[in-house]
Amino acid sequence: MLVILGLLISFLPFLYMIAPYIRKFFAGGVCRTNVQLPGKVVVITGSNTGIGKETARELARRGARVYIACRDTRKGESAASEIRADTKNSQVLVRKLDLSDTKSIRAFAEGFLAEEKQLHILINNAGMMTCPYSKTADGFEAHIGVNHLGHFLLTHLLLERMKESAPARVVNVSSVLHHFGKIHFHDLQAEKNYNPYFAYCHSKLANVLFTRELAKRLQGTGVTTYAVHPGVVHTELTRNSFLISTLWWLFSPFIKSAWEGAQTTLYCTLAEGLEPLSGNYFRDCKRAWMSPKAQNNKTAERLWNVSCELLGIQWK
Repeated sequence: MLVILGLLISFLPFLYMIAPYIRKFFAGGVCRTNVQLPGKVVVITGSNTGIGKETARELARRGARVYIACRDTRKGESAASEIRADTKNSQVLVRKLDLSDTKSIRAFAEGFLAEEKQLHILINNAGMMTCPYSKTADGFEAHIGVNHLGHFLLTHLLLERMKESAPARVVNVSSVLHHFGKIHFHDLQAEKNYNPYFAYCHSKLANVLFTRELAKRLQGTGVTTYAVHPGVVHTELTRNSFLISTLWWLFSPFIKSAWEGAQTTLYCTLAEGLEPLSGNYFRDCKRAWMSPKAQNNKTAERLWNVSCELLGIQWK
C-alpha cells in the first residue's frame, strides 16, 4: 500500500500539469435548460453546504421559493444570506431538520405543511459517509438511518402535498458506489458486521431501490422521481475518513467542484420531458446504468415494506 501511495505521489507533478485537461474530459454534463421557477416551492435537505448549497443557489436564481432544510441552522442562515445576496431572491428560508431523529423530521414536515400550500420539488440531498458505528435517535444504524430511512419518512410526510401541486419531482442523491452495496435484511442495522465504507454503499443502494419503487407507486399522480450520482466532489462528506480526505486532497485538481457536482441534480430537477424516465438513475446529466441489485423489484418492494415497518408508517 505504501509503495503504491509513493508511486502515486511521485507522479503527482505530471498529473497536476495535465489536470485541467483531465478535469475538462471527466467533469461531466452541465444542466443547460432555461426553465424558470417563479411561484415554485422547493425543499432541499442538507443545503447549507456543498452540492445542496449550489443546487439551492441555482434554483433561487431561477425564482423559486427555496427551503434550506438542515441540522445546523446557524450554517443554514449563513448559506441562505449568501444565496439571497447572490441571487437577489429574498425567498430563501431556513428550517431545522435532523434526519437522524424522526421527531425532528415530523416537526419539520408539520411546520412546512402549515406554512406552505404547495410543494413542487423535493431534493433528498443530505447524507453522511464512512462514520464510526453509531445509531440514530431511533436506534437505526446511522448510514441507513440518515441516508435512507430519514429521507423515506420525509418523502412520505410531504408526498400528498406534492400530489396536490403536480407536476412535481422528487430527486434522491445517491452514488455510483451503490454498485458495491447490498441490502442485508438479516442485519440491516449492521449490529453483527459493520464496515463504514460498505455501510455507505448499502445506504446508496437503498436510495436507488427507493427511487425505483416510489416511481412505480406514483404512476398517474403527476409526481416523478429520479436518483442521481453527482460525481466525485469536493464536499464536507469526507470529513469522517482520514484516508478518503487524504486522497481527496492529493487528487483535488481532478475532483469536481460543488457547482459541477450539482449539475445532475439540477438536470433531474429542471429538464423538460423527463417524466417517462421516472425511477431511473442519472449521472453527468444523462441516464446511466444502475447495478443489477438496484434493478431487483423484489428487493425494492421488500425494502419498502421493511422501511415502513421500522418507521411505523403506512403508505396509501
